[in-house]
Formats: sequence, structure tokens, C-alpha cells
Amino acid sequence: MINCNKEITNFYNEKVRLKDVWNTLVKYREANLTRLSNGLTRNSNPQYNNSIDQGSYAMSTIIKHPDNDYDIDIGIIFTKDALKGTQGGDKTALDTRKMVCEAMQDDRFKKQPEVLKNCVRVYYTEGHHVDMAIYRKYTNDSGFEIKELASSDWEESNPEAITRWFNKAVVDKSSDENNGKQLRRVVRLLKKWARSRSSWNMPSGLILSILSEECYVSVLNRDDESFYKTIKAIKNRLAFNKIVNNPTNGKEITSSDKHKNKIQNLYDKLTEMFDSTKGINLSELETTQDNKKALLIWKKFFNDDFFENQVENAAKSVILTPNQPWRT
Repeated sequence: MINCNKEITNFYNEKVRLKDVWNTLVKYREANLTRLSNGLTRNSNPQYNNSIDQGSYAMSTIIKHPDNDYDIDIGIIFTKDALKGTQGGDKTALDTRKMVCEAMQDDRFKKQPEVLKNCVRVYYTEGHHVDMAIYRKYTNDSGFEIKELASSDWEESNPEAITRWFNKAVVDKSSDENNGKQLRRVVRLLKKWARSRSSWNMPSGLILSILSEECYVSVLNRDDESFYKTIKAIKNRLAFNKIVNNPTNGKEITSSDKHKNKIQNLYDKLTEMFDSTKGINLSELETTQDNKKALLIWKKFFNDDFFENQVENAAKSVILTPNQPWRT
């Protein structure tokens, strides 16, 4: 396969990796935890016990977004004993989310936080949003700690399991120790592609991460080849099996019509990318020796003008070295 690793790495570092944006997201996280603590005290409500990072924030798979639409997931954990209603009964899941939402109200917000099904969402004018998932914890009769998510009702959940699973997989499977490790970079590249067309309705970052881990092909020092082989493996996997399970408990997470449609969309778009009649044909990367042609294929795949300069540089290189056929 023609080597475009340098160009894909440059693309990743410039258009995918967060860099300094990460520091901004960390500040938002800390500011909202302080706001929550102050608001709970102001409203004479119980304090939360601790907080945990969740989702792409905890897995370090957030990618650069042109509209600053960054999702910071934070788990807010209360003890069950602290969440009591006025009559001494357990506070409902909805009432707990409302309690947190009321604590987060701030006149400085242009759009005030609101209660959603599984979280309280905080909006920022820059485009960022912070999702605060609310949990209660207690020790059951067998001595095990149980966490429950405040959703439609209290639902047993293990919010840290997915993060542990993914971060372990990154360490165990990646072929390198550099720049966040290869599996994580492959996940970010897939997420970048999945967001490359505004009209697409693709699966969540979690589902893309699960599929990437399952189908990951490690290629040392070749992110371009690793990514290519991984997405090809995902396409082939989805051709005969479109069910995705939670890797920590084996439960299916794609049973709803909404998720089934998104999985089908992912399969259809990946299939198009390998179809010569659609004008991209990623498969040519396996046979062509023309670096310029390969970069044009990557440009169309990611739908990003970043590769324009890469293509121009490749063309200049061919012009400057016409009599050195060993350079392929």
C-alpha cells in the first residue's frame, strides 16, 4: 500500500487532534463543578459525593470541531442516603436531575442549563456543551457498591467500566507509545470522517470506538495503513453483522430503530468509499504508486481541503525528480 503516513499524520495533528483546546475544556469542567457545588449550597440541597470523567473526554478521543461543538461528559455522584424527598422517601431520578439543573442556573449563561433524559446539559455560546450525568450510589446487601443513573428511572450503571475497557485496549493493542497511541488515533480519524459531511447521521462516538477496537489492525509507523485496514475490516464486519454490544457487559446497544439506522448509514457510506463508481474508491490505495493520486483519494474521503497543499507538494516532488524512478 502506498505510503501516505506523513500526510495523514500531518492531517491528524492539524485537523483532528485538540492541542490547546483541551486546556479550555478542562477549565470548563472545573468551573461547572464549582458552579454545581455553590448552587447546591445556595439552594440548601445535599452536596454531591464525587465526580468522574466520562465518554470521549475520559477516553481522550474528542476531535477538533470546526463549530466548537465539544461535548464534555461528567458523572456527578451522590450517595443514596443524601437524596431524600421532603417526606423522607428516596428522591426520584427526575427530581434529582431537576435539583442539579436548578443548582446550575447562572445569569451569565445566554441559554440556561436544561434537564434532558439522561443528564443536565450546560450550553456555552462558543458551541461547547457540558453533559452532567447524575448517579446515586449505595452498598447492597452483599457488600458491593452499586451506582444508578438518573434516567427515566434509577437504572443500574457502571459509568467507569467503558473508560477502563477502552484505555486498556489502547495500551494492549496499539503498536506504539507515541502521540496518544495508534488505536486512539484511528478512533479519532474515524470520528473525523464520520463528521465530514453535515448531512450524514452516523453512530455515536462510543459505537465507533467499539467497532474500531474490535476491527483494529495494528501497523507500526503507518497510521494511514492501519486506519485503511481498520475501516475496511469494519465495513466487512458490518456486511454480515450490524449488532454492536457493550464490551463490558455484553448487552446490545444498537437495538433501537434509531441506532439501527445509524449503523446502516455507517455501512452504506463505508461501502460507497470503496466503490469505484462513486468517485473515491479507497481500494486504489492498495495498488497505485502515484502519491498525488493517493492524496486526492484521501482528500475526497475526508472531504477536507487540508490535502490540497499535500497534493501540490507531491506534484512538485514528481517534477523535481523525474529521473529517479526508484523513488515511489
